[in-house]
Parts: sequence; structure tokens; C-alpha cells
Amino acid sequence: MLLATAVFINCVNGVNGDNPTEITRFDVDAIIRTLVTANAKKISEVIEGENKFGTGPVRQAYFAMSHANMISQYEAVFGFIPAAQYPSQMNILSAEWGSVSNLRFLISSLGSISAAASGLGQDVYNIFVTGQESYACVDLDGSTANFIYRPLGYGDDPLMLRQSAGYKFASAERILNDAWVLNLRATLA
Repeated sequence: MLLATAVFINCVNGVNGDNPTEITRFDVDAIIRTLVTANAKKISEVIEGENKFGTGPVRQAYFAMSHANMISQYEAVFGFIPAAQYPSQMNILSAEWGSVSNLRFLISSLGSISAAASGLGQDVYNIFVTGQESYACVDLDGSTANFIYRPLGYGDDPLMLRQSAGYKFASAERILNDAWVLNLRATLA
């Protein structure tokens, strides 16, 4: 849903010569400025600094969700703070990799990739940057998720050659505010 509907902004400040380029601090600052200008609410609270060696405070932030292949790209952005160096580990999501300025990066092997979509034919990584209450999943009343399994020989299968399994969800995804969810598109360096 986010890939199909979110407004996209290409990273343009990198040096790899592609369109979009790799992500840089200038691209991070531009996406934050866009969300702040649209009055998007930040999702996470401040993690206050503590007197612990090698840690630093983490600002209120928006969330950026992307593919795990972006790990080295995030770590190369100026000002990156790994999640392990947050002063407190209390409110960190398991998918959180780190932060830059007011953006906290969540990664997953299920992140979105547009194959061969760059100007030079490279994969483009979709980084969905969201503010609070930018999108939602609406569960439909009176319905629940169903897992359906039919064993070998079910129905008209006298030779017992086929079985099937599937699932149904009764929900609808929806963008609540178009200005608060953006797709920052990047390639690898």
C-alpha cells in the first residue's frame, strides 16, 4: 500500500552517478524538513542522554522503514548513531538499526525493492518515512483472519493428488494524511 500511494522523493545528493543516488545526510535533512513543514507528528520520544561511555541522546523522531540491504548505507550517513549506542535500550524496537537527526531507521528482509528501476538499471530501495497517524490498517467488523487448509483428496480429488492452504484477512489499509508519509528512494553506493 505504501509503495503504491506514498509520494516519492529521490535521493539526489550522493556521488554514485545514478538517479536516485545513495542516501546522504542532505537527503535525510530534506525529508525531515518536508515532514516538519507538513506538521507531521514525530512517532518516538526523546531518549535522554546519560553519563555512559560511547552513547549519545536520541532526538524525537520519525520512522524510516526499509530493506536490510540498506544497513551499510545508513551507517555511512554523517551523524549516524547505532541503536546499540542509545543511552537507554528501553523503547527501542527490535527492527531498529539506528538514527540520524530526527529519523530512526527500521530494517527488515521484507523491505521494498524496485528491481532495476534506477537510471543506470540498479535496484531502487524504497525507504518509507512516516509521521504519527500517517496511515492505518482498518479491521473490518464481524470478520477475522482465516487460515484455510484442504487435505489430500478433499472435494473432487479421488486420486488424492492435491491439497491446498491459504489465508484471508478482513482489513483495509489506508493513508490518513498524504503529507505525513513519504517514499525516499535510494540506490546503493
